Amino acid sequence: MTFSEFLTWEARQAERHEFFRGETFALAGGTARHNRVVLNLTSRISDHLDGTPCQVFATSMKVLVADAVLYPDVLVTCVKADAGDERTATDPKVIIEVLSPETKGFDQRAKFILYRTLASLRQYVLIDPAKRLVEVFILAQNEVWLAADQTQDSVLWLSSIDCRVPMDSVFKGVL
Repeated sequence: MTFSEFLTWEARQAERHEFFRGETFALAGGTARHNRVVLNLTSRISDHLDGTPCQVFATSMKVLVADAVLYPDVLVTCVKADAGDERTATDPKVIIEVLSPETKGFDQRAKFILYRTLASLRQYVLIDPAKRLVEVFILAQNEVWLAADQTQDSVLWLSSIDCRVPMDSVFKGVL
């Protein structure tokens, strides 16, 4: 399937699908643990962004990058002040992926390679809710991505939007 064929096809689908290298991948519903972390993050980040031009979105907002269509678990964009009917986020500043056993490898490698081509992206965060691991990649001034393991930190720090989320809040309700 070509990229344009995928976009036409996906618009008629009830479920979300990612598109990568000519293949489509159905996105299954997440676990309660996965959803809890996404909701916790979205809520805390949304509160932090209140009154700014930035917005946070979860799970259903797609990102077009190269010839791929991806659905990050959480993203922050600072492009528009008002949300409308758009289904695609342009210029994400922060992307967070909550890992699951099925998508972990793709999120850690191929997705990150694609996302790094976005000029607007400043942070990429990987969270493993089962192991409570938190890895934050930050774009440094010299255009090099630096990895910061925040697993043992008391807060998740999203420096690009100056947001601190207590780790207890990230994992609230997660067994």
